[in-house]
Amino acid sequence: MNWASFYAVISGVNRHSTGIGRIWLSVLFIFRILVLVVAAESVWGDEKSGFTCNTQQPGCNSVCYDHFFPISHIRLWALQLILVSTPALLVAMHVAHRRHVDKRLYKLSGRTNPKDLEQIKTQKMKITGALWWTYVISLLFRIVFEVTFMYVFYMIYPGYKMIRLVKCDSYPCPNTVDCFVSRPTEKTVFTVFMLAVSGVCILLNIAEVVFLVGKACSKKKPGKC
Repeated sequence: MNWASFYAVISGVNRHSTGIGRIWLSVLFIFRILVLVVAAESVWGDEKSGFTCNTQQPGCNSVCYDHFFPISHIRLWALQLILVSTPALLVAMHVAHRRHVDKRLYKLSGRTNPKDLEQIKTQKMKITGALWWTYVISLLFRIVFEVTFMYVFYMIYPGYKMIRLVKCDSYPCPNTVDCFVSRPTEKTVFTVFMLAVSGVCILLNIAEVVFLVGKACSKKKPGKC
């Protein structure tokens, strides 16, 4: 996947975000996408070839690997990053719609100044009205996706720790065989790091929701929020 293009699309929403939202995007890109592309993918590059069992029975290695590692860590994290970033596209589409409406109203007014049209295309949208709801809903979706993936990850790999030795008795293994995972300590470190950053992103999203709700309440009369 071309992560640079993906980041370019998501970062388009950055200029319309709050300060907390910009921090979230920086954490997403630097500590998740870059780490995933630059380091984690190379660490898991030998995840299947380095998984060896003390038997020469054809098919035993593959069956045991699939049993203990049904989903690759890298693919699961990639899917997580795509899904938690997708809600930002809701905001991007809403902003694009607002700009289209503003340009249409400007043209209907009879004015045709190119500078004004360019300003409409580049102006920062305030998070108010319908855009406020779209933005908050996108944040709630991010939180739900993050929590769901952390739960799914825990169900697949309890304890988040990469085990060194697994015992497998699945067919076509002739008996209970010992299978060894390559570089388990290094993989455990990356797993804990990625999950910790995911937790930080959840906290940032919750903080942004609280900030937006608090800001909206402060603009209303006391007792109305």
